[in-house]
Amino acid sequence: MVSISVEASLIADQWVLSAAHCFPFTVDYEVQLGVYQLMNPTSNAVTYPVQRIISHPDYQGHEGSSGDLALIQLPSPVNFTDYILPVCLPDSSTEFLPGANCWVTGWGNKGVNVPLENPKTLQELRVPLIDRDTCNDLFNKHPDEELGLNPIKPDMLCGGYIEGGKDACQGDSGGPLVCQNNGVWTLAGVVSWGEECAKPNYAGIYTSVPYYADWIQAKMNRGLLNAPTVTLLLMSLAFVLL
Repeated sequence: MVSISVEASLIADQWVLSAAHCFPFTVDYEVQLGVYQLMNPTSNAVTYPVQRIISHPDYQGHEGSSGDLALIQLPSPVNFTDYILPVCLPDSSTEFLPGANCWVTGWGNKGVNVPLENPKTLQELRVPLIDRDTCNDLFNKHPDEELGLNPIKPDMLCGGYIEGGKDACQGDSGGPLVCQNNGVWTLAGVVSWGEECAKPNYAGIYTSVPYYADWIQAKMNRGLLNAPTVTLLLMSLAFVLL
């Protein structure tokens, strides 16, 4: 049996948002909500099967592709508790400005090939946003042949520390980047890709949620009731904010 763990955010009572690249295989997945320590589950945690996964049609299946976003529909509504709550979604006009202090959370590696130790407690990191031109300039100093020049597209957010040392890392893919918007913690981005992690003169790249806000809302409103069912193991972030 294939065991795959990815991260995501609960955004509505029947919907979870993650990254499209997290779902390259057709395997059995489930969503775990209310988890804080992966190796020390409590009675606050619940598990749901997955009804279907909807990847954005622009996603091309490779690192650096636009559209790295996936909606996961649950077969029935989630019962919200003090430990299981949805994160707020922005609308398409919401702007998260460079320099804004946002937060990324996850259970991924603490460094390249350095796994999070047991009991695998949810980690958090403050991440300042970097404007797209500056971020592209950083990546263009050592261009990747596959990514080419200016790999940071309009549907991406860039965040991190130019001096390196702190970043999302392998295993955080699909997880949330949240920022305060008018005093409300709001889902700004989804962990997408980067050059390893925490390397100097690079940054982490996130799929912009405002950029795809209309697509997200349209898919949730429509429900796709007649679409074929795909059951997928999703270690989903039970979003209890910082």
